[in-house]
Amino acid sequence: MAVKIRLKRMGKVHAPVYRIVVVDSRKKRDGAVIEEIGKYNPNEQPSFMEVDSERAQYWLGVGAQPSDQVAAILKVTGEWAKFKGEEGTEGTLKAKEAKVSAEERIAAADKAAAEKREEVKAAKEKAEAEAAAEKEAAVAAENAESSEESAEGAEAETSEETTEEA
Repeated sequence: MAVKIRLKRMGKVHAPVYRIVVVDSRKKRDGAVIEEIGKYNPNEQPSFMEVDSERAQYWLGVGAQPSDQVAAILKVTGEWAKFKGEEGTEGTLKAKEAKVSAEERIAAADKAAAEKREEVKAAKEKAEAEAAAEKEAAVAAENAESSEESAEGAEAETSEETTEEA
């Protein structure tokens, strides 16, 4: 019996999902199968690929021929290299990033908001310090001007007194 490893189409009309199956090569695409050894969903990003390694190795070992699409999936998952006995059998399959829980998102948002509040508070304190420094400089300049005027006034009074005495 000629055995093939190929894809069996499942899912909706425009959203296909496949199962990786071992089937007699003379059977229909979605007909009766000998064994299901994996799943493949091309609709997700990155594509979801799951292969039962032990069963895939068994069927490849007894001579089952993978279809082109299944051969590509086996190469990505590293099963083909493992079957051929090559080095680096880990494959190039990219794992989907785990979703961040709602609690972690809330904690991150609270942390970002607290940092923003601290930045605003620091900027406000800096602006107040600069305003106070400007005010002190203005008061010091005003005091310097008034002391100069009083010094000029005192000189004028002394000069008036000297002119009266003469």
